[in-house]
Amino acid sequence: MTNVAVIGSQWGDEGKGKIVDWLSEKADVIVRFQGGHNAGHTLVIDGKTYKLSLLPSGVVRKGKISIIGNGVVIDPEALLEEIERVKTMGVDISPKNLVIAENAALILPVHSQLDKAAEAARGESKIGTTGRGIGPAYEDKVGRRAIRVCDLSDKDILKERVDALLFHHNALRKGLGAEPLNAKDVLAFLDKVAPKILPFVQPAWLLLDKLNREGKRILFEGAQGVMLDDDHGTYPYVTSSNTVTGSAFTGSGLKVGSIGYVLGITKAYTTRVGSGPFPTEQDNEVGEGLGARGHEFGTVTKRKRRCGWFDAVMVRQAVKIAGINGIALTKLDVLDGMKELKICVGYEYAGKQYDYFPASIKAQANVKPIYETFPGWSESTSGARSYRDLPANAIKYIRRIEELLEVPADILSTSPERDDTILIKDPFSR
Repeated sequence: MTNVAVIGSQWGDEGKGKIVDWLSEKADVIVRFQGGHNAGHTLVIDGKTYKLSLLPSGVVRKGKISIIGNGVVIDPEALLEEIERVKTMGVDISPKNLVIAENAALILPVHSQLDKAAEAARGESKIGTTGRGIGPAYEDKVGRRAIRVCDLSDKDILKERVDALLFHHNALRKGLGAEPLNAKDVLAFLDKVAPKILPFVQPAWLLLDKLNREGKRILFEGAQGVMLDDDHGTYPYVTSSNTVTGSAFTGSGLKVGSIGYVLGITKAYTTRVGSGPFPTEQDNEVGEGLGARGHEFGTVTKRKRRCGWFDAVMVRQAVKIAGINGIALTKLDVLDGMKELKICVGYEYAGKQYDYFPASIKAQANVKPIYETFPGWSESTSGARSYRDLPANAIKYIRRIEELLEVPADILSTSPERDDTILIKDPFSR
């Protein structure tokens, strides 16, 4: 058996929650390694819908250990609220099955306040953040002024850290015309959440090393997608963390080389939330139809997603950058009934053709997609659980995607229900 990483190969919202839940049945440990509560995963189990943001998807399954790694930025209030909400749905959550890395950075109310103020100040140039403080929290982490989970256990250290944090933030608030914050108020907030958070805290890297040496199967659960990566995405319209596979090591503390298979969750068409370039976007009846059939609204923000044709150029780039071994093609059923489908196989820009997504902001905003056109299918794929249940034209569409991406479609998802899944190759098998 091998450890597996699951990441998004597009701009997030590819359906990772269902696939991670489906795989977590075979895993012993599930790890979140980056992002914050701006990312949402929806799980549908026995007709019951779970909406998770910070909690790893495996938390809803008995006998699994869920770990929030050091690469995640944690809003303690949001986490505690999520724990209580999931508990009311009959899920047992305790320090026995949930671990929080002691060296993870915290998101405080000051971060969400700054996030919203900065986004408003950008006006028409806004990035499209969720306003939940993820970006400012990562900025403080890199700026070496973050408050970490382990600081909650030492009041003297905590006061020093809060003073250092507010020295920076109050200067920013002054520039934005906001009132300065009082250290006593911030400390009072932290004193309130500390006793509820600390029972879950331990050195996650140490636990992971032990579990890995014992041969436990570990599933790494990414948030967002490769094209939102801070280095490799559509910068500056990206998230504030690295979403590629390498972040699973830095964001958890498990040694490099401990992952044997990388599964790229890939939607059968393309969606994006917020601002930024989107070469294959269909701001027309096609896009509206995809959005309506695919229920394309954000799990966390409820924002309407932009929709368009499948972009094989962009996903192939994600495959190569993230070392993806195979894809899980999701939402194939959303394409049912469409007379014609298109796949982007290249770009044109400034008189040249590109077989990759250039990094330039101007180029990304102005590339024109080169399409191949495919006949659609009238038969339903919804709920299909075998390759032989798929229409011939659907199989042709999948095969062409595999050729263009240069990796196989090892899993096909044909509805939100976990069992409506076609397994071609088990990611946990070597």
